[in-house]
Amino acid sequence: MPMTLWKVGLKSFSGIVAVALATCAYTSGQSKTGPIDPGVRRGPSGAGGPLRGLTPDEAAFFQGGQTRFAEIESVTKGTNNGLGPRFNSNQCLSCHSQPNGGGSSPARNPQVAVATLNGAKNTIPWFITQNGPVREARFKRGTSGAPDGEVHDLFVITGRTDAPGCNISQSDFLPAGNPLTGRGGNPNIIFRIPTPVFGAGLIEAIPDSAILANMNANASQKSAMGISGHANAHLSGNVNLSANDGTITRFGWKAQNKSLLMFAGEAYNVEMGVSNQLFPQERDETSGCLFNATPEDTLNFTTTPAPTPTVNTAVVSDIEAFANFMRMLAPPAPVPATPTSEKGRETFAKIGCAHCHTPSFRTGRMIASGSSTVPSAALSNQKANLFSDLLVHHMGEGLSDGITQGGAGPDEFRTAPLWGVGQRVFFLHDGRTNNLVEAIRAHKSRGSEANRVIEYFDKLSTEEQQEIIDFLRSL
Repeated sequence: MPMTLWKVGLKSFSGIVAVALATCAYTSGQSKTGPIDPGVRRGPSGAGGPLRGLTPDEAAFFQGGQTRFAEIESVTKGTNNGLGPRFNSNQCLSCHSQPNGGGSSPARNPQVAVATLNGAKNTIPWFITQNGPVREARFKRGTSGAPDGEVHDLFVITGRTDAPGCNISQSDFLPAGNPLTGRGGNPNIIFRIPTPVFGAGLIEAIPDSAILANMNANASQKSAMGISGHANAHLSGNVNLSANDGTITRFGWKAQNKSLLMFAGEAYNVEMGVSNQLFPQERDETSGCLFNATPEDTLNFTTTPAPTPTVNTAVVSDIEAFANFMRMLAPPAPVPATPTSEKGRETFAKIGCAHCHTPSFRTGRMIASGSSTVPSAALSNQKANLFSDLLVHHMGEGLSDGITQGGAGPDEFRTAPLWGVGQRVFFLHDGRTNNLVEAIRAHKSRGSEANRVIEYFDKLSTEEQQEIIDFLRSL
């Protein structure tokens, strides 16, 4: 898929997304007397650019990472690092492009075209559609019946012109269900959609102590509402603790990843099949399908340093470049507040939504890139308006995906940051709806910590409910 096509496509997304939503038969309808989700807001995206206050060196590494974020991978190493043998897509940007690079799943799914690119013989799985979200598939159990939980990539490189002789088969995802919602098909399969990475460096820069203090704040009010804040604990405690060093993890649907470098390395190997220095082995080592030495992505040891004062961004590996891009990517800018959205913000807090969707944190002292010991002005002591407590919570049987990651159980998920939700197309971990009202109400089911909050939401007047929706779409 030529890069020029992607550039044209991305430019057109912001203009056609409202039309795509209007024609996408995805929601089950909204009550005429209930609140209405107006859909993705129009106007400038306010997202995809760098943090304010970057130094020239930081800006250079941001731009270098942004370029690599958009590179399309092929199987044999050339200017890129080796797609496959199994993969979900062929570039970071394809999954993270709404409303701009670094975002979430676009309105038109690029996986449809990627499936047969360069002669590949893949069958498009039933849950991948032109107007549906980008998805990855995980199996609850393996063929032996033992718990699985791993990503089973959608596509293989069999038949591609750059993979001669490789002959492996796609995973079996049948029987089929509803292709748009992803519901009702093979009960062993669950789906995940891409998480936006806007403002990810600010999230990475929040001290553990701030997360713990927030968890313990308003404890009696949270307890009275059934909000416990139980989270992905590998070690003792009730926060998301890394199995490696015991610090708080915070990235991914179940807060399973500690850092942006870990997030980047895992995605490169799992989503595109590119081995790297964090994950050095191919996930499928079938003979005849391994075309490169591993790890395929490494530090560029042989790169000749550029003349001073030019910054030599080529020396870092792709996963380091991706991490730099995400780390220095600005959070999405909300639209100016209106009386309606301000009323919605107040009601959002009043009914308890803010107990989990914490409006903001303050970052600590962080370095963006390089060997300097001087804290980055762009990342340090900044207010991050993320609307998340970065903990995982029981979301009930209605949202349960049946998979455990670390100490986050089958129905536990990280509180999704809400900044940028005004321009998001698909909601919930599996992208089952593009209707924000439906996404809110899906928080209520047996065992969910959000049940009391949703009961309060349902008791509001339609006007008050609409004000909350308008507030969220302003973010």
